[in-house]
Amino acid sequence: MQKVGIYRSIHVKFVLIYVLLILIAMQIIGLYFVRELESTLKTNFTTSVADRMSLVEFSVREEMLKERSEDDPTLEESLRNVLSSFDSQDINEIRVINSHSRILATNVLDNKSMIGQRSLDDVVKRTITSGMPSENNIYFDKSTGHRIMVRVTPIKNGDEVIGAIFLDANIEKMFKQMDEINQILAGGTAVSLTITVILGIFIAQTMTRPISDMRRQAQEMAKGNFSRKVRVYGDDEIGQLAVAFNHLTGRLQESQESTEGERRKLTSVLENMTDGVISTDRKGRVVLINEPALHMLGIYSESHVLNRPISSVLGLEEEYTFEDLAQQKESLALDFSTREKPYILRASFSITQRETGFVNGLIVVLHDNTEQEKIDMERREFVSNVSHELRTPLTTMRSYLEALADGAWKNEEIAPSFLHVTQTETERMIRLVEDLLKLSRMDSQDYDLNKEWVEFNQFFNFIIDRFELSKSQNVNFRRLLPQTDLFVEIDTDKMTQVIDNIISNALKYSPDGGDIYFEISVLEKYFKVMITDEGMGISPKNVKRIFDRFYRADRARSRAMGGTGLGLAISREMIAAHGGEIWAESEEGKGTTIYFTLPFELQEGGEWE
Repeated sequence: MQKVGIYRSIHVKFVLIYVLLILIAMQIIGLYFVRELESTLKTNFTTSVADRMSLVEFSVREEMLKERSEDDPTLEESLRNVLSSFDSQDINEIRVINSHSRILATNVLDNKSMIGQRSLDDVVKRTITSGMPSENNIYFDKSTGHRIMVRVTPIKNGDEVIGAIFLDANIEKMFKQMDEINQILAGGTAVSLTITVILGIFIAQTMTRPISDMRRQAQEMAKGNFSRKVRVYGDDEIGQLAVAFNHLTGRLQESQESTEGERRKLTSVLENMTDGVISTDRKGRVVLINEPALHMLGIYSESHVLNRPISSVLGLEEEYTFEDLAQQKESLALDFSTREKPYILRASFSITQRETGFVNGLIVVLHDNTEQEKIDMERREFVSNVSHELRTPLTTMRSYLEALADGAWKNEEIAPSFLHVTQTETERMIRLVEDLLKLSRMDSQDYDLNKEWVEFNQFFNFIIDRFELSKSQNVNFRRLLPQTDLFVEIDTDKMTQVIDNIISNALKYSPDGGDIYFEISVLEKYFKVMITDEGMGISPKNVKRIFDRFYRADRARSRAMGGTGLGLAISREMIAAHGGEIWAESEEGKGTTIYFTLPFELQEGGEWE
């Protein structure tokens, strides 16, 4: 879990703010208290001094205005007696000065030498001149290191200034009292701050503990852990917030589980789809592609596709932009065919957008359309071949029937020939229709097999003997058959038709004096039949097509011999119905070999009757 710096912690911030607020409040109160106390003490001190100076001024004025006899003490003595009665700890010195700035008396015995001298103090001169008492001036006495207050009060006889009283008062005591009070206040502030910090920590912990729990829970939620719950400490706003936070945690957990479930479903669907799926962002860059899509596009790793433009991935960058594909309503054919192999994909496009209509991206679905295209091509070719095969005999029949209708039937020499041609073409069309019906039943898996157990060597030899006895051209039959009994369960009629088709084709394409080889090789669970001719052969690119419907190696010769081009196609379906396979190998100018296999059971001699 990420640690929070001490100055970033809400707990510390709360305590600091709380302490600062208390400190500021106490400082404001202390400053106001000290300032007011200092002002009060100064006022009291100056008032006390002023009151005493008033008494001194009254006594001094009486002595100065008093008429004296020879028996009375002198003015200096009288003034000294008056000043001595006002001695106190607060007053350092009191001087009496006449209107000519001469010092008449002082209460300090050490300063008697000053009596009779002229006072040089400017404050005294201003007071005598103006007749107004001076302000309370405070000075720092360097000799004693104390602060003193100097005050000069005029002595008046009516409106006439007859002198002045100079007062030097010690105000240091008042400042010492202020210092003591400040120390007491500072001590009280320190004690208060200590208590405040302790209370602040406790209060902050009470308020920040649920917030810290919610912070830890939020960090766990960011990691995907929704199992923790925030402890509820009370019913106040923070407690209600904790309850709401726990409810939010539960809802987020449900939402995440639902989203994760949907994601797993989507992943499973994408992985098990046979179609390819590609998803892009709003700029057309690929962000998701499933395995079938990678396989269809011939890409081995999705890292080669991610963040690439979709038009580039599909090979459409020269024809379409992302905006064009987003507006594409119809599917597009993607032709990746080569000379050796056809390969066509069909791409369908759909956009994903928000409720506001903002396009989030594009979904592309790829479908391998090669087989469908091949089926469509074969269907078109099949219809064309059937039309062609039927059109030739029908055209011939129409020509001969028109000739007969025009009177040729009266000619005894040509009428039988015309009728024979018409009959031959009719039988050819009947064979074609019957072959087509057979293929149609086989396509619908309606094989209708009547199987029975036969010994295949005897069965094969019987068919070969029949052809050998009825053949018209000079062709030699070479048999390479095993001595082992091969028991197989087959439909003899359908298997006879298969072998008849193969031998008939071998005879058609074998030259005079050529050989046809019949061979059977026994393998583990099946045997392989080989029928080889020495005919003209088939080119390598067409050898696989001889089992296609209506395919002829030599069309003119096959049609002249009455072939429909469906014999080998029917043979392939019949062999497949018996659980075997059929294929061909050929070399131009050297002949063709037809192979087919059938499953069998090897029986011991004596069990076959």
